[in-house]
Amino acid sequence: MNVDVLNESGVEVDVVGLTRLCRFTMRRMRLHPATELTVRLVDPETITVLNEQWMGKKGPTDVLSFPMDELTPGSDDAESPEGYLGDIALCPQVAEQQAPAAGHSAQDEVELLTVHGILHLLGYDHAEPQEHQEMFGIQGRLLLEWQQAAEGIDPEQQ
Repeated sequence: MNVDVLNESGVEVDVVGLTRLCRFTMRRMRLHPATELTVRLVDPETITVLNEQWMGKKGPTDVLSFPMDELTPGSDDAESPEGYLGDIALCPQVAEQQAPAAGHSAQDEVELLTVHGILHLLGYDHAEPQEHQEMFGIQGRLLLEWQQAAEGIDPEQQ
């Protein structure tokens, strides 16, 4: 899996860790090993321009996803076809502002937003209650498995 994490935000971010998280998430969603993804960490001004240009909304946001090849998760029987998953624009400064209200660190918020962005690239949404429940359930499971893997706990043994 080819993952490019580009830090254009002006703040220090664990780019290696985010790259690993992206690959972990992509493997868990059974994407083809040749799947590609780009994550751009941007400053508040850039995310504001992108939010207004692509979403028609004023002001900064935390994460935006731009799907490319409309890939979907693989199944137990088969992984998805190879392709370019898409681009994610994520603003670490907005994540840092949101983190206290969510009750976790800025790093945890960046990781949450990264997984959230990947799920959007895979076609998940949260506009309707059922969609919200499904997407946030998968997001929570992936983040828990990621944290367990980081602590050396095998999620399959839980």
